[in-house]
Amino acid sequence: MGEKWTTANIPDQRGRVAVVTGANTGLGYETAKALAERGASVVLAVRNVEKGEQAAARMTGDVTVQALDLTSLDSVRTAAAALRSRLARIDLLINNAGVMYTPKQTTRDGFEMQFGTNHLGHFALTGLLLDLMLPVPGSRVVTVSSTGHRIRAAIHFDDLQWERSYGRAAAYGQSKLANLMFTYELQRRLAAHGTTVAVAAHPGMSSTELARNTPAALRLPLTWLAPLITQTPAMGALPTLRAATDPAALGGQYYGPGGRNEVKGHPRLVTSSPQSYEVAVQQRLWGVSEDLTGVEFPIVQSKQYAVPSGSATTK
Repeated sequence: MGEKWTTANIPDQRGRVAVVTGANTGLGYETAKALAERGASVVLAVRNVEKGEQAAARMTGDVTVQALDLTSLDSVRTAAAALRSRLARIDLLINNAGVMYTPKQTTRDGFEMQFGTNHLGHFALTGLLLDLMLPVPGSRVVTVSSTGHRIRAAIHFDDLQWERSYGRAAAYGQSKLANLMFTYELQRRLAAHGTTVAVAAHPGMSSTELARNTPAALRLPLTWLAPLITQTPAMGALPTLRAATDPAALGGQYYGPGGRNEVKGHPRLVTSSPQSYEVAVQQRLWGVSEDLTGVEFPIVQSKQYAVPSGSATTK
């Protein structure tokens, strides 16, 4: 396939089942819409069911709605149980939903909002649905990260919930770095099964509702610059769609816009920050995430790397 990969390159998706989180608007909507148009049976997993139904009505094809609030582990478990009762298989799980630059607040389980929603909610959902994917050849877990994983980002194991201090950008960066580390460790654990793979993507700078919590001092300059530095949600969704459907995509790969600084453009393979590839940190984060969510995955631990003793901590 050429460099200008578009929705026209999506293979026939008939017979495949896709679950897309946060699919009532923005990137998730465009992702779900494109998959449905290519024949997939698509489930919009959304917090607001009414808005989800409205979004589904604007799409063509087999599209249904499932209530899912990633800020509540109870809701995640309820949604996973409902999906398991109605679906015999899942070919694509697209972990797209997210929040960005929120004021300091917590989820219903007491997690910092960005880490709890963007990482822990999707970690739990994936673990609870994975056994519907493992028997399915070609199935994929696609998790949406961000270039924000490079900005003031680290996994702060000594204060994961930002209880001592809080910075919007740094907290967002931690959550998006966690998305990548989760993908890479998940792929390592999936490799022995030979069916399901884990892939990551990022949308560059896309004009969506995600930026509604941008600090006031930056809103006006960003409004002026938007035509130059942002792209439409439909373009921003292309890296996710390529990660989900390109036959050449491999587990552990990362897709983003192909333009300068990965801000905009057609999707291509990209690389993430050096720290995102630190295996010991990936595995420590995995252990902590299992402890915090109470979700264990139906796959074995990757044994070729040792996890530092005492690394798994509880909230």
